[in-house]
Amino acid sequence: MSALTDKFDRVKAQYPQEMQASLVVPLLMLVQEEKGHIEPDDARTVADYAAVPLAQVLEALSWYGMLFREPVGRHVIKVCRNIACSLRGSQRMLRHLEVTLGVKAGETTADGRFTLLTVECLASCGTAPAMQVGDTYHEQLSEAKIDRILEDLA
Repeated sequence: MSALTDKFDRVKAQYPQEMQASLVVPLLMLVQEEKGHIEPDDARTVADYAAVPLAQVLEALSWYGMLFREPVGRHVIKVCRNIACSLRGSQRMLRHLEVTLGVKAGETTADGRFTLLTVECLASCGTAPAMQVGDTYHEQLSEAKIDRILEDLA
């Protein structure tokens, strides 16, 4: 944990004392970067380090879609389910992904390559339907476009 504590210290040095509560998300991101996901003991470590209530850390974990409480696949696919994407076919795109990958939303493929998730909004309403794979947005989706994206990730 000392390597992680060193990273915590470097991030903390960038925040004024009165902003220490703002450390929660950056510290959680460091844990996830190191371990791939955030376990309950990690949340407690972050709360203790940032001197904030554990509830504040758990709130961040439940709010931010980029923080994972369980192991995820090498490629995390997030499909937008908000109204603009829904009206333009996101449910059909999600079903296509579920059939193609052989998993339901919220699951990871047996080989650990893909985790399929739904998210409330990817803020890409004008180019719906949209999905995010890692840090890359894919918009104006079709089944054929999804197939090409998955092939490129293979």
